[in-house]
Amino acid sequence: MTSGNARGIIIAAPASGCGKTTVTLGLLRYLSRAGQSVASAKAGPDYIDPAFHAAASGRSCPNIDTWAMRPQAAATALAGLAGEAEIVVCEGVMGLFDGAASGSTERDGSTADLARMTGWPVVLVVDARAQAASAAAVVRGFASHAEDVTIGGVIFNRIGSERHGDILRGAMTESLPQIPVLGCLPRLDDLELPERHLGLVLAGEHPELEAFLERAADWIGEHLDVPALADLAAQGHDLLASKAVAFPPLGQRIAVARDEAFAFCYPRTLEGWRDAGAEVTAFSPLAGEAFPDDADAIYLPGGYPELHAGQLAECGVFFDGLRSAAGRGACLYGECGGYMVLGAALTDADGQRHAMANLLPVETSFAERKLHLGYRRVTLSADCPLGTAGDAYRGHEFHYTAILGEGPGEPLFQAWDAEGRDLGNCGSRAGSVMGSFIHLIDAE
Repeated sequence: MTSGNARGIIIAAPASGCGKTTVTLGLLRYLSRAGQSVASAKAGPDYIDPAFHAAASGRSCPNIDTWAMRPQAAATALAGLAGEAEIVVCEGVMGLFDGAASGSTERDGSTADLARMTGWPVVLVVDARAQAASAAAVVRGFASHAEDVTIGGVIFNRIGSERHGDILRGAMTESLPQIPVLGCLPRLDDLELPERHLGLVLAGEHPELEAFLERAADWIGEHLDVPALADLAAQGHDLLASKAVAFPPLGQRIAVARDEAFAFCYPRTLEGWRDAGAEVTAFSPLAGEAFPDDADAIYLPGGYPELHAGQLAECGVFFDGLRSAAGRGACLYGECGGYMVLGAALTDADGQRHAMANLLPVETSFAERKLHLGYRRVTLSADCPLGTAGDAYRGHEFHYTAILGEGPGEPLFQAWDAEGRDLGNCGSRAGSVMGSFIHLIDAE
């Protein structure tokens, strides 16, 4: 089937940290409270920003990842947005042209690649706090770097004064009059979102999220030409959509751990399982909740178990349930944080070792931090609920946890990075229990 061609705009930046998330959130809340039918999307594999988008707009925010998702799968997500809203605001990832593999021009996962696929123009958010007229040269470089990516407008962020804004506007009028300055946003310290080691603090943990979103909307309304930005939104390309699931349902009745320790779960995965006929229910280990006794599969997604290791270690109902389920042959699958919890032990940042489920031969430590980051291509090492041996998937790895020990046992995957380098065996499997540090995004 062909997807609807929604009107959309992409909020991008020259680099991470320029303020595109705050701009996007303020814009979403401003448009929503003005009665505009608006939806959003997030480029790349980020789990955290979409929850903030949903809070700002009142609508679920899908990830669109041109490297990790099949084109038809990305088109399906975009088709859903086209049916929900008059305009889609998509937040980019990292810098505009930053992608998975250096020198790649096809399926590289960059914001620019998403712009090419959708046909939506880019609004560039430039952090101008340490620049004046030179900022126009930055915009010129990005506007001329790729002929098939359209810079429709620019927003200068973290402006120091009205005079600073006048200089920026004048430099753009003189050298790039075809690219409108949509706004000059003053720096406001109370619009900085708190962060931790994997990105922003989770939306559900932000103590004053509603107040923050309202201030961000006021800031956007006062300093940004929102009607001009909305007028830039363009009709997207017609794309071939497909209802193919990311990976097969793990069972017929799937229990999914969902709380601060297990927060990183792609909605598309769960929606695909439901579409395939599976019954999906959620439970919170941190709240002492048990999963249904008749669950034939338990999915432990990633999150922040390292921040809740002590509390998790005291969740007897949770761990007894996991061991009982494994004993009766139910499928237990853990990704990243979920994999750590299925292991023998997890050492927290203070060096305290906490016993975990001890169902897989892995032990991890957050006290000995080591960054693991990047796209991954994997194939299954043997038949299992994820598929048959040799089935290929694409995903993402992002954690700071050191592996103190892994194995012996059967590996779950063979893995490669985005540039094809062999990473060897990945994850482990013991009977019906399996897991790895990789967040699966889509089948190949």
